[in-house]
Amino acid sequence: MSGDKKQRWVPLESNPDVLNKYIHNLGVPKDWEFVDVYGLDAELLMMVPRPVIAVMLLYPITEQSESAENKLGEEKQNVGGVYYMKQTVGNACGTVAVIHALANNQNSINFEDNKHFNKFLEDTLGKEPNEIANILENDSAMGAAHDDTAQEGQTE
Repeated sequence: MSGDKKQRWVPLESNPDVLNKYIHNLGVPKDWEFVDVYGLDAELLMMVPRPVIAVMLLYPITEQSESAENKLGEEKQNVGGVYYMKQTVGNACGTVAVIHALANNQNSINFEDNKHFNKFLEDTLGKEPNEIANILENDSAMGAAHDDTAQEGQTE
């Protein structure tokens, strides 16, 4: 085993209450929130408040999905106008998904100036996906916001 120790965070629970506390702590105004989507049938989708600017999908990682992602990895690198970062911190998939949802909707969300997410966006502007991942790994304020919220929810 090498001397390199990968960071691992406590996973965020896939729960709107947890995710909403997290995004509001990052500086997203209270009028934006995550909600559960119970299905893709028209009747169930009518229950989702509008407007919708992002959707997060929770799915299990399999050997097949990992293989497909690795094949697509290079193609994702240069998608013009899309904020994309790699996930290098273990168990941070919820945080990375939230960052993607927020950063790709900067034109719709008026982030609070006095919260750290604005600084994170400024620090990562124009950076490559691996550089953004490195910035997240070393950003103690983003890590603290994650840790604070990861203790919430119903899962022990």
